[in-house]
Amino acid sequence: MPKQATSLPLSLAAPRSGIPLYRWFYDELRSAILDGRIVPGARLPATRDLAREYKLSRATVVTAFEQLKSEGYVEGRVGAGTYVSQVLPDDFLQVGRTSAGKAAEPWRVRWSSYASRLKMFYGGEPRSTRAFRANQAALDAFPTTLWAQVVARRLRRASAQLLSGGEALGYRPLRQAVAAYLNASRGVKCSADQVLIISGVQEALERAAHLLIDPGDPVWVEDPGYPGADIVFRAVGAKVRPVPVDAEGLDLEWGQQRWFRAKLIYVTPAHQFPLGVTMSLRRRLALLEWARRSRTLIFEDDYDSEYRYQGRPIPALQGLDRAGVVIYAGTFNEVLFPALRLAYLVVPPGMVDRFAAAQSVSMRHAPLLDQAALCDFITEGHFARHIRRMRELYAERLSVFLEASRSRLGGLLEILDVEAGLQTVGWLARGIRADHAAEEAARREVEVIPLTRYTSRRFAQHGLLLGFAAVDTRELRRGVEQMALALEACRG
Repeated sequence: MPKQATSLPLSLAAPRSGIPLYRWFYDELRSAILDGRIVPGARLPATRDLAREYKLSRATVVTAFEQLKSEGYVEGRVGAGTYVSQVLPDDFLQVGRTSAGKAAEPWRVRWSSYASRLKMFYGGEPRSTRAFRANQAALDAFPTTLWAQVVARRLRRASAQLLSGGEALGYRPLRQAVAAYLNASRGVKCSADQVLIISGVQEALERAAHLLIDPGDPVWVEDPGYPGADIVFRAVGAKVRPVPVDAEGLDLEWGQQRWFRAKLIYVTPAHQFPLGVTMSLRRRLALLEWARRSRTLIFEDDYDSEYRYQGRPIPALQGLDRAGVVIYAGTFNEVLFPALRLAYLVVPPGMVDRFAAAQSVSMRHAPLLDQAALCDFITEGHFARHIRRMRELYAERLSVFLEASRSRLGGLLEILDVEAGLQTVGWLARGIRADHAAEEAARREVEVIPLTRYTSRRFAQHGLLLGFAAVDTRELRRGVEQMALALEACRG
């Protein structure tokens, strides 16, 4: 079949200012090919003819042709000229089409049982901070300039060894710094060899669940409690057993009487999520002793223990463990900034090799340069200073929040004294439903979370989770005023 030659002139748009001529000419020819104005198999005019027709230098036209050839839009034939390719590179991007142009039949994926149990946990997008955003630090107060200096300095002096990768457990100097910090500030008893650097507590939960839980194994979780743990355990097929939380923390006796046994227990003993209570020493010792006798493992999530406003910090449950039953997790994402994606897991010595092996076949190790920068941030004293500054800032914001709440929300929302953390719980007056309160608050640009999202049981009173740490004092006062109006509207 004879090849069709392209006639001159082509209908090309005028050159655009600021765009090199060869790029303009390339774009126009590519568009003509894709639009069908130049059909596949057509022979293009000679470069000299095109240059004369469009008043371009021949070098400009040749450069455009070479770009089109390199991308597969045209092909040159010795002694025969240049032709539009029969199959264009864009055709390979038309996924799901048959040769006749009809949509292909959808292929049904056979998901694993694990995939069928998965649920989306967090898909939120960053928004402006408003009252009463929970589970977030004061990102506006983070020393970004200082952090940038530390990161830049670390990058400038990065060795070839650091750039090549590292151990599955993580950057050893950071693990040493984490072990020293935990021993001194949290009463955790560990060496650097027990520390695993990971992306977050959520990953720590997922890793522990896959290594320790088989389908059908009973796992106790706090009720109300952290939904991310519940999702992870259900995804691996565990039988999730909710255990009530009272003023002393997880009610061990209730769990023993109702559920009898557990393969693993998930707890937040320092500052229970979301109620904020601290597990008593009596119950801590009882939990550890029962775990030792029943060969039950404990996952301790110490997610925001750095921020305490009353009394001394409560030592970690892990520090009381003598039987090696506690797996301890904490995070820098809550303390510094969420995008950092660095946290730590402390495992008993006998479990280290398995956890390291699991890390090596998944993400291999957390980003090494970020680990090295964080290590410098800690060892140079910046981390400790940041914690002190944030504790003072949060205490100030908490004071404003409590003062405004007691003045304006009396009889509508009872907020108890806050001992620690970035958020607190408020108990609604009788007759006000948490979901209605949250809807009314949202209409007034106030963000609260009903406690019903975190529990499988009914409380005598409805409650709301309210954050104060990420919100400045002016916005806190506005939020309290708007919250009062919302609750008055709910009461009718």
